[in-house]
Amino acid sequence: MSIATVSRVVNGSPRVSEKTKQKVLAVMDENDYTPNVFARGLGLGSMKTVGIICPDISDSYMSKAVSYLEGRLHEYGYDCILGCSGFTQKEKENYVNLLLSKKIDTLVLVGNGKDEDDTDYIREAAEQTPIFIINGRVCGKNIYCACADDYHATYEVTKSMIRRGRERVLFMYDSDSFSGRQKMKGYEAALADAGYPIRGELKFRTKNDIEYTKNLLLEYSRTLEFDGVLATDDAMAVGAVKYAKVKAISVPEELSISGYNDSIMAISSEPELTSVDSKLNVLCKTTVDHMISLLEKKEEIEKNVVVPCEIVKRCTTDF
Repeated sequence: MSIATVSRVVNGSPRVSEKTKQKVLAVMDENDYTPNVFARGLGLGSMKTVGIICPDISDSYMSKAVSYLEGRLHEYGYDCILGCSGFTQKEKENYVNLLLSKKIDTLVLVGNGKDEDDTDYIREAAEQTPIFIINGRVCGKNIYCACADDYHATYEVTKSMIRRGRERVLFMYDSDSFSGRQKMKGYEAALADAGYPIRGELKFRTKNDIEYTKNLLLEYSRTLEFDGVLATDDAMAVGAVKYAKVKAISVPEELSISGYNDSIMAISSEPELTSVDSKLNVLCKTTVDHMISLLEKKEEIEKNVVVPCEIVKRCTTDF
């Protein structure tokens, strides 16, 4: 039995008869043989490994994204290498270069950072391997993006609050990422279409933390009036619910509150929280499916996929 025949069996080649294949597998089993994945990858021109970079795995959105991506990749027989880059541009650049050195088949970025970030390093990386971005947007050859339609989601929530008589809707956010900017644009567009002024004091930046947001609202409410809250993450919205409880403000009668991402916190809140389902599972599934079409089927795929969101109405709003 030649080395070439054994190699064909290990690599799943159809050019081997079933009888020969079973003989080789039996010998491998008797000798507890495990193929060298690295050597096999070199021979096939693919390591069947995808790099994933996210800034902070402790963030619930990012950890769910990694979980969805990993699960879908495993269905296709791919492994993944995770890098938690932090938020500075230098850290992100270093992690991209590190994972590229691992001979990965492609790279997935969960988000692509702040507006002022220089994204040339992403375009340079795309010269070596396809780059896929979840809920971020970078233009360039060999770069593919999948985003939630955050603009229309926040537009609809804000418009719905205005229809119910809310005149001062507070917009709470913690990031000026691509996704964060789209959410703010949707909020501002709904106000403008309703003929309401866009008030700077009602665009309220805070930490994505329940207690921090609650305490900050207690402090600012001495001088700031608002009858609606639209938060770009559920934790901030739950902070607003806790603020209302401390101040004995009835929700949603006096204060309407909506969160974002429809996390476990939305149904753990009391009352249960209206929240936007940003369809992260769909974004991740679509990304991996397109990745396989590109890598294995050599098919043309969409450069920029936009996935509609869904407003999940619960007890903190009256629309």
